[in-house]
Amino acid sequence: MSISAQQVKELREKTGAGVLDCKNALVEAEGDIEKAIVILREKGLSQAAKKSGRIAAEGIVDSYIHAGGRIGVLIEVNSETDFVAKNQEFQEFVRNMAMQVAAANPKYISKEDVPVEEVEKEKEILKQQVINEGKPEHIAEKIVEGRLEKFFEEICLLEQPYIREPKMKVKDLLNEKIAKIGENIKIRRFARFEVGEGIEKREENFAEEVAKQMKQ
Repeated sequence: MSISAQQVKELREKTGAGVLDCKNALVEAEGDIEKAIVILREKGLSQAAKKSGRIAAEGIVDSYIHAGGRIGVLIEVNSETDFVAKNQEFQEFVRNMAMQVAAANPKYISKEDVPVEEVEKEKEILKQQVINEGKPEHIAEKIVEGRLEKFFEEICLLEQPYIREPKMKVKDLLNEKIAKIGENIKIRRFARFEVGEGIEKREENFAEEVAKQMKQ
């Protein structure tokens, strides 16, 4: 079918993909912009998977201090080359990850980083919850597995909903950046500091404050 230059332009603005990639996606999606976005994302994930095994030893360390100095984050994100580390889009990604850590307070980067004993302990708690709820034995295991995924979403950065676009997980955003920039990118480590952390105090919704600031 015939694809107009305006359609290609619109898709490029929404995804940042190349002209030819946008045109091919639109042809495959028969002109449907939303379907074309999905096609580009799927292809991006495939490209990202190929790059994920490559060594990323360059990159930057960035910081984010929440308004008023209540929360501070240091984060290291690696790239394959110093050239990409100086790229504005890469640096914006790193800054957004620092803000994500400030807002969502993850404990680990990925599922693989969670100690086995912590996972097993959580499974036991969830299993007891299911038993207490009187759920049938044949569906109890599935319920536990589903709730365990929610547990990972809370404590693992890559599994968390991205604060700027909650329908997307952080790991999906990372894969999109890998595909778009053309290099492997690794979130290596982070540290989060909160004033009075560990001291009994009044509860405040810092996540909501940070989320509002990110939307400005």
